[in-house]
Amino acid sequence: MTTQISTDLLSEIVARAIKRGATDAEAIASETTEFSVEVRLGEIEKLQEAASRGIGLRVLCEGRQASCSTSDISPEGIEELIANAVEMAKRTSIDEAAILPGREELATAIADLDLFDPAIAELSPERKIEMARAVEDAARSFDSRITNSEGGACHTKIGKMTLVNSIGFAGQYTATTCNLFTAPIAKQDEQMQIGFWGDRQRRLVALDSPKVIGKEAARRALRKLGGRKVATQEVPIIFENGATEDLLGDFFGAVEGGAIFRRSSFLVGQLGEQIASPLLTIVDDGTIRGALGSRPFDGEGLATRRTVVVEDGVLKSYVLDCYTARKLNLSSTANASRGLTGAPSVGTGNFFILPGVYSLEEIIASVKEGFYVTELIGFGFNPVTGDYSRGASGLWIENGKLTFPVEEVTIAGNLKDMLKGIEMVGNDLRFRGNIAAPTIKLNRMMVSGE
Repeated sequence: MTTQISTDLLSEIVARAIKRGATDAEAIASETTEFSVEVRLGEIEKLQEAASRGIGLRVLCEGRQASCSTSDISPEGIEELIANAVEMAKRTSIDEAAILPGREELATAIADLDLFDPAIAELSPERKIEMARAVEDAARSFDSRITNSEGGACHTKIGKMTLVNSIGFAGQYTATTCNLFTAPIAKQDEQMQIGFWGDRQRRLVALDSPKVIGKEAARRALRKLGGRKVATQEVPIIFENGATEDLLGDFFGAVEGGAIFRRSSFLVGQLGEQIASPLLTIVDDGTIRGALGSRPFDGEGLATRRTVVVEDGVLKSYVLDCYTARKLNLSSTANASRGLTGAPSVGTGNFFILPGVYSLEEIIASVKEGFYVTELIGFGFNPVTGDYSRGASGLWIENGKLTFPVEEVTIAGNLKDMLKGIEMVGNDLRFRGNIAAPTIKLNRMMVSGE
């Protein structure tokens, strides 16, 4: 991807901000090329290709900070960017924690994490259209009950990120992603259900084939046909791996530094405490080669790393950027996330539950009567108290076997009890995003239905 934004240009911007009166400065550039095609019933409904670039500048003036961004990299545009950022910073209030990292914290080398795939960059528009059609066709041809479709889609992105600050860091990396998905509609006895399945990877060779994705999407639509409520009761719950990822995302909201220093999390003061079943280990790792949450440095220039957040049920670490780490008198875990404007915030690397030893079949077979949750609906988690209530659908389990589909029910509990109630962890971990998890079994939760 051709670009005009270099580390030299950002270094010049930083130097000029210091000369204009900033104590410290940090410049970031984002350049992306994206392609998206959506088809429905074999016909192209949306075709889009876009390129964007922008520069963000964050300046600090003796405890005050401000940020601006621009897509105009002309000399006049850059001059305006610098002037606005410095002037705005002088007018803000002082925050003693708003400083750049220490020099000793910065990455000293830019690791090659295999984030760029030439095979994705070289995909022709015709090939991407063919992939979108193929994934929808695979779903539509799977079963005669697949009578309609919300479509199939292929999205690709090539992005370059460059970061320079006034204390000696300069780094740049390029990454690719390809996303392929479809949403078929199944119909039987006047009831219709939609299924959705897809895959997103940094490398084309790692992406599931259109045939595999399409068949799985169709299977998910078909297994929802005939869904009904169940009586309100307390039973064991199995979270399918995708549903576990949703649950893990809620947990991240309680373990990230912003929630901790603001004391808006039930995990405040819990470092070193047993907060979950000994079967649970949660890791954040931004260094896994080719993974979607990997990058050689974070949004503040720190080398990414592997952080064990929960080990055998014990809370070992919060997830922190430099600001939240200072607020808590801890060290950053190199989890700063950045946009072109605003201060850094805490984000995930690859945030995941370590897989266990049980197959999905073994986990289901262990339940005499219970609920296999395949989809969570809506938002119902309070990170302050841990209270958890979500709409859910899935399949009912009787005598260790999946029996009939369940819909329009709510599962409820408290995440503190849920974490300690984990009885089995599956071996089916696979990364399709920054957050990944295997299937897990909880001893019991309340299912509210009829």
